[in-house]
Amino acid sequence: MPVPVPVTIEALAERAGELAAMGERRILGLVGAPGAGKSFLAERLAQVLGPDLAVVVPMDGFHLAQEVLVALGREGRKGAADTFDAEGYVALLRRLRAPRARGGQDVDPSLAGVVLAPLFRRDLEEPVGSAVPVRPDVPLVITEGNYLLRGDGAWRDVAGLLDEVWFVAPPEDLRRARLVARHESFGRSPREARERSLGSDELNARQIAATAGAADHVWRLV
Repeated sequence: MPVPVPVTIEALAERAGELAAMGERRILGLVGAPGAGKSFLAERLAQVLGPDLAVVVPMDGFHLAQEVLVALGREGRKGAADTFDAEGYVALLRRLRAPRARGGQDVDPSLAGVVLAPLFRRDLEEPVGSAVPVRPDVPLVITEGNYLLRGDGAWRDVAGLLDEVWFVAPPEDLRRARLVARHESFGRSPREARERSLGSDELNARQIAATAGAADHVWRLV
């Protein structure tokens, strides 16, 4: 893991604004282990820039549905790289890189050129399709997830579709504490939350940390 550089959200928002001002669609990737604060940072950046400049498209929308995980025998490893539709995520990024207005009499004018991305509902523990509209005139897409820098399977195509990738690396004790609290907030008992955080989540976190060297920047929010 490269040494994280301390940085403020304000400084990162300024850089994200520069990406948004480059004249054509840019995609910024935020990657990090579970509990790193990727979702928080993505939403704050989008909030600072505003909806005309930025939209958040989470990788988590490509979680395999619980029914599929059960059929594959992977429900106990939910969150691992092979519990996502990586090819679907890559296909979406390719669409987002080259937004084109689409018209025709069979197209709702309000959706012309809009790309509809999926979203993961933590309260349901399921993905929901077509939940995030991305208008063709929005210049910056912020996508966040665990495996943006993974180098095998369909994941290897992700980094080449991103203009910049930032690895979010808080102190490990803080990251784990956030993760336990998140699991508890969605109904797990303290024991279940800790077992999940220090079990399958920790195995995934180690794999994700090993990809940090491929990021353009490794940040620690201050």
